[in-house]
Amino acid sequence: MTEERRIGVYICHCGGNISDYVDVAAVREALKDEPGVVVAETTMFACSDGTQHDMINDIRGQGLDGLVVASCSPKLHQITFRGVSKRADINPYAYTQVNIREQDSWAHGDDPEGATAKAIGLVRAGIAKSRNSSDLVPLVVETTSATMVVGAGIAGLRAAIGLADVGLHVYLVEREPTLGGWVATFGAMFPNDQDGRQQIAHLTEEVAKRPAITVFTNAELVGKSGSFGNYVAEVRINGEPSETIRATVGSIVIATGFDTYEPEAGEFGYGIEGVVTLPEFKAMVDASDGTLTHGGKPVRTIAYIYCVGSRQPAGGNEYCSKYCCAASCHASLEVGKIDPSIHQYHLNRDIRTYGKYELLYTQSREQGSVYMRYPDDTPPTVELTEKGQLTVTTIDALTQSEELAIPADLVVLVTGMVPRANEGLTGLLKLPVGDDGFYNEIHPKLRPVETVVDGVMIAGACQAPKTASESVGSGLAAVAQSAAILKKGVAELDPLVAVVNDAACTGCGECLKGCPYDAIDQTMCDGRTVALIIPSVCKGCGGCVPLCSEDAIDLLGYTDVQMRAMIDSLVEVAVS
Repeated sequence: MTEERRIGVYICHCGGNISDYVDVAAVREALKDEPGVVVAETTMFACSDGTQHDMINDIRGQGLDGLVVASCSPKLHQITFRGVSKRADINPYAYTQVNIREQDSWAHGDDPEGATAKAIGLVRAGIAKSRNSSDLVPLVVETTSATMVVGAGIAGLRAAIGLADVGLHVYLVEREPTLGGWVATFGAMFPNDQDGRQQIAHLTEEVAKRPAITVFTNAELVGKSGSFGNYVAEVRINGEPSETIRATVGSIVIATGFDTYEPEAGEFGYGIEGVVTLPEFKAMVDASDGTLTHGGKPVRTIAYIYCVGSRQPAGGNEYCSKYCCAASCHASLEVGKIDPSIHQYHLNRDIRTYGKYELLYTQSREQGSVYMRYPDDTPPTVELTEKGQLTVTTIDALTQSEELAIPADLVVLVTGMVPRANEGLTGLLKLPVGDDGFYNEIHPKLRPVETVVDGVMIAGACQAPKTASESVGSGLAAVAQSAAILKKGVAELDPLVAVVNDAACTGCGECLKGCPYDAIDQTMCDGRTVALIIPSVCKGCGGCVPLCSEDAIDLLGYTDVQMRAMIDSLVEVAVS
């Protein structure tokens, strides 16, 4: 069987990312005579259009029936080279991508000889896998032309409108009694001073105009069954009495938003009268009627302390919350409109008003705000004197590291975004969560709103700290992705799923306990209870395979035969 295969092998330089540490020519020389290898080439960029055309020409001209590309992570270009296979009229699942960048050249930059030897072994194993591949056919499922959006903040509202406009029915589920999320509480927002409440009012009116959108408030997604393209979602509407409705949807968009960091008592003086968080300060500014007061007294001096709850590697949130600097600069401009004589001091580690938001920083300084940079290891302290005066003590690294004491009427803790507590929803949908607690996409550039759960997408600040415009952008990306899936009426799924050998299965049920996706059921076969894999639910994780004591489960694309062939290719003496 293996001698009859005709495989093309392409080893990528990756512009030096690989070839600076791996001798790609030596890898080609070592593997060009492997059984089944007909073409062995090195290329500067395997993913380039030119190289893709060369691969297609080789496949057609040399009659190849298998393809091995040794380059970067499959997360980046697995779809690319499957596409090459399809365009060249060979089965895309006869293609194997070998990662010799992240798993080799980048890991062993201090040992080029060892990295080259490892690359040879990895590619040889990939060839062995392709030699034992079989033609697989994508799973085709019919899809329901409806979707559910969970969360009705600015991202969820805009996504719901976009989905309705492309002809899909939308179920919009909001946990709170009103729509709009955080933006519905804001007045003027950066960078264009658009009123948040007015924006939400406009979006809510647009939702009301569309009969294709069904809105549920005081509601939560509490159940999901079925499979990709035809999920049965259960929504509990909390009321007197509560009720549960069921809806069949083809996709689900999660836009549950964020929470704001809540400082601990005493953190930068939090708890002292006059020390407020950024959202609290924003509400004060928005509610101002021409004067800025706190506790019945006019505010004459404001001290902002940046990075509260963000960029804290020791037990805090390590990430930068991204929007806070621009939001604070914009707030200082709003204060200047109320009363330009108010003194404003911005104590920061550094200012990150990226892109066009840099203009806000410039305008704030030109208006009179004073920006002082404190050292990372010496944050400001906030105290209340015996006379009841708030005092902020800081070291200004920009003026010979002098210690300064700033009397303030108001101290604003510039707090960032934190993940919203959604344990129930996360567990229900099996959503992937990153180290920072936010939901994870498959790939930030290539698949920025898709999750590993087919048909379930993420949008807005549930994914990461985002501005309103960025949240809307990701919501519209989820619209485009849902439309691409559902408007055709059918969708293709990878056939790389588990399969059961009914003759070997004893129906013990151990595989059911180990499946994280509930993709395994039991059925009767010739009077016996056996395991049944639901292909449209299975994610091909392979977790069930080692649980079967009878070796009755195999994973298509990663079969026992393929895995043993890969192992045998890596050892000096083949395993019998």
